[in-house]
Amino acid sequence: MSRMIGLGLLLAGLLYPFAVYFGMEHFAPWQFGLLLGSLWLARAMFGVRRPGSLWMALSAIVFCLLLAVFNSPLLLRWYPVLISAFMLGLFGFSLKYGPPMIERMARLREPRLPQKAIVYTRQVTIVWCVFFLCNGLLAAALTLWAPLSWWMLYTGLISYGLMGLLFAIEWLIRQRVRGHP
Repeated sequence: MSRMIGLGLLLAGLLYPFAVYFGMEHFAPWQFGLLLGSLWLARAMFGVRRPGSLWMALSAIVFCLLLAVFNSPLLLRWYPVLISAFMLGLFGFSLKYGPPMIERMARLREPRLPQKAIVYTRQVTIVWCVFFLCNGLLAAALTLWAPLSWWMLYTGLISYGLMGLLFAIEWLIRQRVRGHP
């Protein structure tokens, strides 16, 4: 059940910009809020408890309630900013309260990391924090000042392309740091 809810939220997040862009002619903002809020409520009730998961779910539910109450098309566009803020919070707090998020992920594959790798994973976590900060700021700027089509293009395609590029660059650097050709 928890996996289905997580998958539902992932798909909703990936498709959200397109749903807003193409669906606003057919659906009211409160309907988006109701659907998205239902997924976040299900995650809060049935999801796996991880650090930060409850406050993220509650924040998203409050956002969805505001969306439902105010029924504002402009408010719809703030969801990607919220998600970037969540990711920045998760990665940033992991730097302060440790271990850093990238170190946690690395330890899933290699539980006994050398000190060099621990320093490296901390640096990569910082890079991701900078990415999520810039991504959120750009999504906010597009929300405030750009046409809906620009917002959809960035939040639905370009930002994911930039994430993929960052993953690829980091992977290449990691291979070099580890001494692999």
